[in-house]
Amino acid sequence: MLSKRRTGEGRQSTLFWFSPICLLILTSPCKGFLPNFWSQVVTLSWDSQTHQFITEKTILNVTLEVLRSTMKHPAEEKVSSLLGRSFWRAVREVVTANANMDFLSSTRFDPVYHFDSERVDGSIKMLRQLWTQTVLSVHVKEYKSARYRLGQLFHSLQDFYSHSNWVEMGKRSIYLHLLHPDEPAVLLAKENTPTCKECFTATCKHNFQPTIMNSQLLTTGYFGNSLFKPKGKCSHGGIMDNSRHRSARGGINKDSKSPTFSPHHYLHVEAAALATKATLSVLRDLRDTVGPMAFLKLFRVKQVPALVFVMDTTGSMFEEITAARLRAHSIIENRAKNAESPDYLLVPFHDPGFGPVYESDDPQQFMQDLENLMALGGGDEPEMCLSAILLALAHSPPLSEIFVFTDASAKDAYLFDAVKALALEKQIKITFLLTEDPSYSTGKWRMRRKRRSMEPLPPDRFSLYSSLSSLSGGLMIFTTDSDIYKVSAIVEDNTAVDKVILFHMESDQELLSKRSFRVDSSVKNVILHITGFMTDCVLTCPSGRSQSLLSEHGSLAELEHFQGLYRISLLPPVQPGQWNLQARSDGHITFSVMGDSSVDFLYYFATVTNETHPGLARVEGSPVAGAPVFLVLTVTGVSSAEDVSFHVTLLGAEGESLQQVKLNHSFSSLVHSLEEFVGLVDSLPSMAFCVRLTGQDSRGNELERVSTEMIQPTRVQIQMLLTPHLVPGHSTTVDFDILNHGPAGLFNLTADDDCGYLLMRGPHRFHVEERGSFRGQVYLLTPASAAAGATVTLSLTVHAHNTPESNYAVAYLTVVPLNVDTSPPSCSAARVQSDCTALCTDSSWSVSLVVSDNGRSGLAALQILNGDGFLSVFHSLPTEDSLEEVQLDLEQQHKHKNKTSRDHHQHHQHQYRARLETGDPPLNVSEWVLSSTQPLWVTYTSSCCSAQAEVLVWDKAGNMKRCHLTSSPARVRLTHLWFRLPLHHGGPRL
Repeated sequence: MLSKRRTGEGRQSTLFWFSPICLLILTSPCKGFLPNFWSQVVTLSWDSQTHQFITEKTILNVTLEVLRSTMKHPAEEKVSSLLGRSFWRAVREVVTANANMDFLSSTRFDPVYHFDSERVDGSIKMLRQLWTQTVLSVHVKEYKSARYRLGQLFHSLQDFYSHSNWVEMGKRSIYLHLLHPDEPAVLLAKENTPTCKECFTATCKHNFQPTIMNSQLLTTGYFGNSLFKPKGKCSHGGIMDNSRHRSARGGINKDSKSPTFSPHHYLHVEAAALATKATLSVLRDLRDTVGPMAFLKLFRVKQVPALVFVMDTTGSMFEEITAARLRAHSIIENRAKNAESPDYLLVPFHDPGFGPVYESDDPQQFMQDLENLMALGGGDEPEMCLSAILLALAHSPPLSEIFVFTDASAKDAYLFDAVKALALEKQIKITFLLTEDPSYSTGKWRMRRKRRSMEPLPPDRFSLYSSLSSLSGGLMIFTTDSDIYKVSAIVEDNTAVDKVILFHMESDQELLSKRSFRVDSSVKNVILHITGFMTDCVLTCPSGRSQSLLSEHGSLAELEHFQGLYRISLLPPVQPGQWNLQARSDGHITFSVMGDSSVDFLYYFATVTNETHPGLARVEGSPVAGAPVFLVLTVTGVSSAEDVSFHVTLLGAEGESLQQVKLNHSFSSLVHSLEEFVGLVDSLPSMAFCVRLTGQDSRGNELERVSTEMIQPTRVQIQMLLTPHLVPGHSTTVDFDILNHGPAGLFNLTADDDCGYLLMRGPHRFHVEERGSFRGQVYLLTPASAAAGATVTLSLTVHAHNTPESNYAVAYLTVVPLNVDTSPPSCSAARVQSDCTALCTDSSWSVSLVVSDNGRSGLAALQILNGDGFLSVFHSLPTEDSLEEVQLDLEQQHKHKNKTSRDHHQHHQHQYRARLETGDPPLNVSEWVLSSTQPLWVTYTSSCCSAQAEVLVWDKAGNMKRCHLTSSPARVRLTHLWFRLPLHHGGPRL
């Protein structure tokens, strides 16, 4: 965290260049809990809690809870160290989806998404649909789609407490009915019932009608001009709400602490506290629903980089497949030593086939998938390489690297735009290991020419691969069969944990001028990868010592040279400071430096939006050339106690400096090992660039990091509107807008998806006026056999007809069944017994429950989440004798505490089917019920020393009931968690 002195200075400098834009925003409409840090700047309410703050804080808290519960004797610093770059990117995806509810044209004016204009029933229905889709996606491991829906859910849920009169009615607990339909509902104010009194001041205290408050009727404020506001209804209020001038004047929102923006600003803290509690409740419910391991995967916690192979399986690829197997085996062995469990993906291809995707978190299964590959067949030289890469991109987690093994060019060049869009959107590098170089006359090359009737192959047939590797920040290596295994060492280098890029550059110059990179004290294991062919290479360390790498051994570095790749390892101890490399090359060369460090960064570009909220909206796709834009940057792995400063340089394709960007603190509340900054780029350069971060701590030590993907500014934008879900057997329309920032002209749109659901991929041609826009649609037909929870990755690319201007947008569409069992199981107390005395060890209590399914799917599983007793599941309605047997078991358990309960109750199962204790996995009971309406009889029994318990019950559709039990007969409480989730294989996936 910056010191107080630096923070004060930062605010002054930030306001200096924020203030002109703030004045513009103040004339525009605004509503909602404020989206992000920018809103605090505009409203000058630095301590207002935003959607961003609430969402980040709750995700962090619940994630740390899960980590502490799953680790043995966790040290706090060890727990926090697990929150790396992947975790914060996952959090950013949730935060962005949350903020976009205020920014997207399809949602920002719709009262249903914000609990506005008394559309409470519609908002509740939407919340429950978002919950369904979130859980559904997690269960089928479509985590990115789940994060998107979760962010949307959080936004609406949080808005409820700011936009309704829940807080004013004196409520100090969250409104459970929003997501749990069996919880009591509060009556809503009727359409013709006045709800507010006139208010003519900025602060509107006691402006609700007495009848509303006395009757405890729920209402929300009307906003803007989106819906006609009936006379006497409450307004959202504040300087940016047009409806505040219509009766009843004033407003009720609690979005901020600023009276200018929030008439009920004095209740902002209470509303934010309840919004935080509600968000925490959803996250804890999600954790219990999907399990702790799936929850950690959702937020990419403890996730080492995925190992992703795209393999050509034609007859000439035997050596490459063998090399991939050997390299994968080496990586798996090394990771097993550190108990690391990454994702493994394999996508084979040939001609005309490609796929399927072999995806697993089991390394042995991945090795078996590799072993099953066979190099067979052949045919024409082009193959379906881009189709396979597109599948790999769709299934790979963000920030991955895909390694493509092939010796053939791409037959499916039409997919280039879709591959490019998805690689940039997910920041995934694509590295090609090619064992055929058009400049070499090897036997393999002649063999391919023979298959093509001796026709010469085009010299630029690998240009698509070169473009993809360059724009994504990967490498393109031409090597040979004999060197492919050694060259594949880059796979091991690039998938190491905490890998950061210190420098990355490409050049076609024969004489490469001196290049420098900086190593700071946090960096270990520095490795240089140089592709191409060098005639000379001299490395110089910060103290001035040099080593000619091609001609001598020395103390600075060790060089390994294979066909197409130079691998240089700096020898320890690596001296911190600036290193220089002077190299002479023969043609194209790529220079990449990496090391191990926890200090890294994430960034995105954003523009000011003021349609309904003052905030910074993330730019989807490429930013607009020549226009002002904000760079929002997060630095991970930096202690919040450090006094640090950072700036950014935009680097051209050959490493030249294009523009400096000064960073100011964003004033977002800081959390463990996270710093957020924002910088204004007055005019974005028109040429492609990457982002370099340079920092300095209070001791003057400098660090540098580079994000290697190339950003190509453009003058055309494409924006997908609200992302709908897909229904099996039905068609779906996806709307999009094209925004033209250049001269009028013709544009082509191409659509692609990874499942083949599009009815027409294009190109579609249309004319857009200068500074104009065009709204269009694409159509998808989801087959009736589509699996529930599956995610379709849709990419749209727009190209100007006669200029190189282009841009892209990516959306993730989830398959949700039209009719599913949405009724949760029931859990009714049939009998309660308690003889608890002051001496709890000598007394016990029990609750007999009738558990049944209210829907049509039938019971599936039971689990005890909390409690020190045990749950007995009976064959039929329990008798007095069977209940006495349970009591005997409890007494015997206390007498034999050193023996496991499992050993003991092996002898007492003739009256009941099974017993569960806290910590046991869910018990599958789906085969014990002959019909969907057949109940189960269960009894929970516990010593009076443990007065509470929690039992979870699932049905086969995945709906869950949460039963809270207490030892007092008068206070036995049965509640449930309700959600909709179609399941796999007839039972819950837990």
